[in-house]
Amino acid sequence: MKYKCSPLVSSQTKATLTLNSFERDGDGGAPSECDNQYHSDDDPVVALSTGWYNNGKRCLNYINIHGNGKSVRAKVVDECDSTMRCYSDHDYQPPCPNNIVDTSKAVWKALGVPESDWGRMDIYWSDTD
Repeated sequence: MKYKCSPLVSSQTKATLTLNSFERDGDGGAPSECDNQYHSDDDPVVALSTGWYNNGKRCLNYINIHGNGKSVRAKVVDECDSTMRCYSDHDYQPPCPNNIVDTSKAVWKALGVPESDWGRMDIYWSDTD
């Protein structure tokens, strides 16, 4: 399915946390949309579904992610394209659902999730002040 919109953002926006590598040769594909750079898996960075990415309006801003009883602050560096994929810039993956916060390994570590459980998890997120 293809989405141009995402659920409204609130102080507790429900989402699905997914795992991505933003490094060169990682599963993220091309450099990040916001700064045309690759980012270390050790840095807490995220890609947001198209509607939340909002034509780049959240680029390089921080969001708070709440899950597994913990919180982490992460920088928005990319879009998890909900409208089209299956091309080289996105490693030939299908479009994202409209409720994805696609994150580096650092976010999963900060939330204290055992590595064996990395992949998908229900979370809440919000913009930082």
